[in-house]
Amino acid sequence: MKPRDLVDLLLLAALWGAAFLFMRIAAPVLGPVALVEVRVTIAAACLLALLAWRGGLPLLRAHAAPLVMVGVLHTAAPFVLFSYAVLSITGGFASILNATTPMWTALVASAWLRERFRAAQWLGLAIGLAGVAVLVWGKVDVHPAGTQWSATLAIAAGLAGAASYGVAGNYARRYLAGVNSLAVATGSQIGAALVLIPFALALWPHGAIDAHAWAAAVALGIGCTALAYILYFRLLEHVGAVRALAVTFLIPLFAVFWGGVFLDESVSAQMAAGGAIILIGTALALGLVGAPRVAIAPTR
Repeated sequence: MKPRDLVDLLLLAALWGAAFLFMRIAAPVLGPVALVEVRVTIAAACLLALLAWRGGLPLLRAHAAPLVMVGVLHTAAPFVLFSYAVLSITGGFASILNATTPMWTALVASAWLRERFRAAQWLGLAIGLAGVAVLVWGKVDVHPAGTQWSATLAIAAGLAGAASYGVAGNYARRYLAGVNSLAVATGSQIGAALVLIPFALALWPHGAIDAHAWAAAVALGIGCTALAYILYFRLLEHVGAVRALAVTFLIPLFAVFWGGVFLDESVSAQMAAGGAIILIGTALALGLVGAPRVAIAPTR
């Protein structure tokens, strides 16, 4: 990997890790749905301008239906779910849940696209699920009482968001194979923005929105979504999908770092252990060692 590509990889991981910080700042003020509407509308505008400059606008009309579906599965649903999750859990914790995305992608690929996995990959999936169990052990309360129940729902939302990414990645592989990746990103952001409009209007906060929340929302749209997608596409072109997967392993490190620096979020031994087990399992499930690779779509 060339130095320029390594810089792009680290910057991408830093941006997607920072997304959890910005969600923690803006979601309590704007609410999860309104925040995501602002985020994807800004990102769609930025990416649409770039796509138009490159002459790719006809691709949006040609693939409108699957692009909207990817917008729902890969943007609207997981963005809202993670924005809801960080209302009750730290950004670092949520980013570790997000790191299960490749595991869900592999499971869906096996069940839906009939991907054939080796024994080591199935072992990786089992290890990854064990990591999730370690991560959430002792945090789940079956009775709806206080903050413990809120944390339980937040964990469920984070895992559901990661699973949605997994479904979306396989859907895109099946119905948008060969379509320009910038067109897919642009169309999915537009589709997500259109789908979320009525919900965002209905749930728009009644009180004043402070400057910090607006700044975080804008940073999410421009930096953590539009710019991040551009970096991801460049990495795919220069180093390929397999090496670009390394960003999945780096996102939690940056999310924990940003949360610790700016929000005084702490990292427990349980979080560290669960995250490490998830990443080991994911590496095996992806076939990064001794087996065929499973391609995934970007997760932030």
